[in-house]
Amino acid sequence: MPQKVTGSIVIEGVELTVTNPDKLLWPEAGVTKAIYLQKLAALAPYLLTYTRDRLLTTIRYPHGAGGTFFYQKNAPEPIPDFVHTHEHEGIRYIIMNELPSLLWLGNLAALEFHPSLHAINSTLPCEWMIDLDPSMEHEPRIMQAALIVGETLSSLGLQSVPKTSGATGVQIIVPITPGVTFDELRQIGYFVGQYVTQKHPKLFTLERLKKDRGDRIYFDYLQHYGGKTLAAPYTPRAKPGGTVSTPLTWDEVRRDVSIQDYHLMNIIERLNQVGDLVAAVPPQRVELILKHLKKK
Repeated sequence: MPQKVTGSIVIEGVELTVTNPDKLLWPEAGVTKAIYLQKLAALAPYLLTYTRDRLLTTIRYPHGAGGTFFYQKNAPEPIPDFVHTHEHEGIRYIIMNELPSLLWLGNLAALEFHPSLHAINSTLPCEWMIDLDPSMEHEPRIMQAALIVGETLSSLGLQSVPKTSGATGVQIIVPITPGVTFDELRQIGYFVGQYVTQKHPKLFTLERLKKDRGDRIYFDYLQHYGGKTLAAPYTPRAKPGGTVSTPLTWDEVRRDVSIQDYHLMNIIERLNQVGDLVAAVPPQRVELILKHLKKK
């Protein structure tokens, strides 16, 4: 058996063991575990914003992207003293608020971070997200679909931020004022989904079953639910090229950018230039829209 190479790093006063730093986690992109941990450290100020005080699910790839994987909800033992957890419905979730916890998970080959859509000890959503889910592996119309949804939201007086899933789809994020419920956001989501599918029946569908969607893009307003998760803004994805779930400008969407354009090797440079595009949008008020829908 080859001997495992280990080392250690000190982060914020915490000593972390790093196993197999030369292990390739994204082989085709040449991203080793050591490179991955460096990129995670640089991403932390952005990524941790969207995992803070939320229930975290990670996807671990012990042999790197493209290999076998498993979803991790329960915190893996042994849990270091610096890692905080929260018990929820019989599961001991990791609460990833600090850099040492992020790098500890990175060393365990957690390549994706999927937080709950609500904070711990709360049943209310932190923001509103619409998931545009292609039925085809390569969907050339995904940015066109995102733009239509963004313009529809704008016509309702709502600012929004598109973000690549880092896989095949796009999510539309609407920061919201606190107090709105998941049920209320699903009402608005259904209203918007019905509108875009009626206007563009060959592009969108509300059909949940993939086998019945044809080549249409699923407007998923149901994924936004207590207990569900979506890929966090700025999470890496275990996809070829080490893509990162990246917030976009609407101008970039109009230019039909590719989801593959944003990855671990260039995301930090981008963030240094544009900052956090989600944080730049103020919380939006949806109460008037809800009032209108309840009248109907």
